[in-house]
Amino acid sequence: MTEQNQNASSRVFKIGATRIVEDPSMSDLTNEQVRDLLKTSYPEIANATLRERTEGENGLRVVEFLPQPGRKG
Repeated sequence: MTEQNQNASSRVFKIGATRIVEDPSMSDLTNEQVRDLLKTSYPEIANATLRERTEGENGLRVVEFLPQPGRKG
């Protein structure tokens, strides 16, 4: 087996259909700090609602960015 298996403390950030797996450079960051890091590439997460849940037996933490409806005008 490889060492690429996700451990219990790893996170996956979900933006729509895009899934970003946490790497060592992001492990010390809070969810808000990750949002600040990613919002240059994904501007829709700047005002999105964060929802964090635990998935499966391995305790994988999934952080979803739920977009807010926009307004015109």
